[in-house]
Amino acid sequence: MEDKETQYRQICRVCEKFFLANENPVLVAKYSRYFKEGYDAYGLEEDQIRELKARLLQEYEIGPLEAAELGLLFFKTGKYEFGSLAVMLLKKFRPRFTREIFDIVRLWFDQGVENWAHSDYICSKITPVFLELKIVTLEDFADWRVAESKWTRRAVPVTMLFLRKSVAPEILLNFIQPMMLDSERVVHQGLGWFLKQLWVVHPAEVEGFLHQHKNTASRLIIQYATEKMKKERRKRFRKD
Repeated sequence: MEDKETQYRQICRVCEKFFLANENPVLVAKYSRYFKEGYDAYGLEEDQIRELKARLLQEYEIGPLEAAELGLLFFKTGKYEFGSLAVMLLKKFRPRFTREIFDIVRLWFDQGVENWAHSDYICSKITPVFLELKIVTLEDFADWRVAESKWTRRAVPVTMLFLRKSVAPEILLNFIQPMMLDSERVVHQGLGWFLKQLWVVHPAEVEGFLHQHKNTASRLIIQYATEKMKKERRKRFRKD
């Protein structure tokens, strides 16, 4: 374990040195407007982070578990590029995911993820793979719904986008129902996004669900969920 920890520290130093050598304050200023929660970054382009990922894979013995554990250390730095590198690195090992890696990715959210971009990147490239490979089921996300981190909670509906065409809508809607009174805007956005996309596949079921919650759920959820509907149809989901 000591050898692994020593290697992890070395890798983190290599990454930090690379980021500092390529930092670009102009890009930080350019992209910061997209992040209301703050944007602590060096200002690298995505291709530069990919270059670093390739270098790490070539120079170090990194497997899927090591990538997940490194990812947790990367996210804890709070730096945007470290978080992006974490996802790029782990994504390389998707066919070799395990339950242990799933539990570590949960820690990424609980202890590290701080913005919508990383949250949604993980939920499009990482968390659905555990479902696809049948390493976990939807029920394994049950306690994510009440996690302290708003980003862990947001990950639930965004990950569920993967299931919208393969799982009965009643199951999906019942699963998110306890989240409909969540207090955080980023969770409202995730729920609304999921409901909007589920509506495309199962309009009747989603409309029934929205009607049930129209007087109690955040208006932002309803707004997002009804975006694809015609104006007259959206009016049905105004508060009474």
